Amino acid sequence: MNFKMNTIEKLTEIFKEFPGIGERQAKRFVYFLMSKNGSYSENLSLMIKELKKDTAQCTECFKFFLSDNKKEDVCEICTDANADTSVLLVVEKDSDLESIHKSRIYNGKYFILGGLVPIVEKNTNTKIRISELISKIKKEKNLKEIILAFSLNPQGNHTDFYVRNQLKPVTESLGIKISSLGKGLSTGTELEYSDNDTLKNALKNRQ
Repeated sequence: MNFKMNTIEKLTEIFKEFPGIGERQAKRFVYFLMSKNGSYSENLSLMIKELKKDTAQCTECFKFFLSDNKKEDVCEICTDANADTSVLLVVEKDSDLESIHKSRIYNGKYFILGGLVPIVEKNTNTKIRISELISKIKKEKNLKEIILAFSLNPQGNHTDFYVRNQLKPVTESLGIKISSLGKGLSTGTELEYSDNDTLKNALKNRQ
């Protein structure tokens, strides 16, 4: 017998898609919304709709950024004339980029890969922007080094290995160095939650 999924179950499934959110936490979100008055839910719904209207995605690094003019297609970081164009830092997601950029310990260019490579996955190219990364590398004239900055966990290590292999033909032909974050990050550490000193040491000791 087929049972129609009720609203509580539907919302729970939606919240479970959020990073780091499991079944129990998703249910707590749903019951929290149920406990609030109608104006709270309406305001939340409106802000979610406005979020898409007020943001754009950079065509250079793929960062989401606030844009008053929808014709803007490059973010403020990529248009910064003072940025070091000889170095490109590759991260998993927007929050990783934001953590490093706010720390002011790095002044080069960025690229958001869009995720990590699952350890068991056949269609890897559908999970990350590897082809876009290769295109960007070929386009950058002053690029001397690519820093792979992923979380130190099995999936992050696997992604590092995969990206290195994919970039090797291009970087070797162009004489570009590939490095990874060094000592400073503890095993299992999520990049976005690392403090400034930890990030600074990881970048300083990259290899």
